[in-house]
Amino acid sequence: MIKFVVGRLLSALPTLLLVSVFVFLLIHATPIDPVAQILGEGASSEAKAQLAEQLGLGRPVAEQYVSWLVSAVQGDLGASLYTSLSVSESIGDSIGITLSLAIAGMAVALIVGIPLGVLGALRPGTVADRLLTVVVAAGLAVPSFWLALLLALVFAVNLGWFPVIGYTPLFEDPVGWLMGLVLPSLALGVHTAAVIARQVRSAMIEALDSSYVQTLLARGVKRGAIVLRYATKNAMVPVLAVVAIQMSVLVAVSFVIERIFAIPGLGTLLMDSVVRADYPVLQGTIVVVAVFVLLVNLAADIAYGLINPKVRPQ
Repeated sequence: MIKFVVGRLLSALPTLLLVSVFVFLLIHATPIDPVAQILGEGASSEAKAQLAEQLGLGRPVAEQYVSWLVSAVQGDLGASLYTSLSVSESIGDSIGITLSLAIAGMAVALIVGIPLGVLGALRPGTVADRLLTVVVAAGLAVPSFWLALLLALVFAVNLGWFPVIGYTPLFEDPVGWLMGLVLPSLALGVHTAAVIARQVRSAMIEALDSSYVQTLLARGVKRGAIVLRYATKNAMVPVLAVVAIQMSVLVAVSFVIERIFAIPGLGTLLMDSVVRADYPVLQGTIVVVAVFVLLVNLAADIAYGLINPKVRPQ
């Protein structure tokens, strides 16, 4: 397993390199000029040229990329063109907030989606299963940002049960931190719960129809024990792929949810850097997100091996 993990990490390096090249070229191809953004359109050409040289933007793009890559390998993602703050520190201050939001959304999705999927598989074709299908279809159809606005209006503005906007650090006020995550995590988790429920239902139906389940039933093993001990475990193998994909999707969707609830996570950092054409912040944030996606896929592969011995690397 250790060789497998090391091999996967090494194989991810070319992917990260390609992502960084693509993002770097795409960012520098945008029509927004950060120098003009900083100095204003009325600045003289000499002032713009001087600031561009000072920020290192006057060099060829290839030279800028190589310089950035050398520093990035050493853990230095540069500094913001506007605030001069370290990009690594800015990302470090924001990534924990985004991950806590995404993990909370995934927790909601798993807690809701897995039981609903199992329930639908145990009683296929019944009223409960049809009701589940309707609920899943509704969950898939409702946009997360619209649900976030609706939840904020009802439970924060009208009822006042939760804070409308803002973020409370965990170690400053654990209760306030938890209350602030409830509505955003629900907005994130509903769609993912519907996706997981649909996948769990299909995988469970297939597992319950397999020959080993029929053998266990013939031997007198109770159906409840079969479902909990054998069928659910085997059904989770294909579900893991969906969970890994949805975790990456949750991080992306959380960027929008952060803007709605004024949460200072990676989404806020990324959106601000896009508007201002803050190249170092934008480049560093996207690369960090790419690293997270690769790590999530690696974690899913390891979980495959822990659940199903047949897929463990030899």
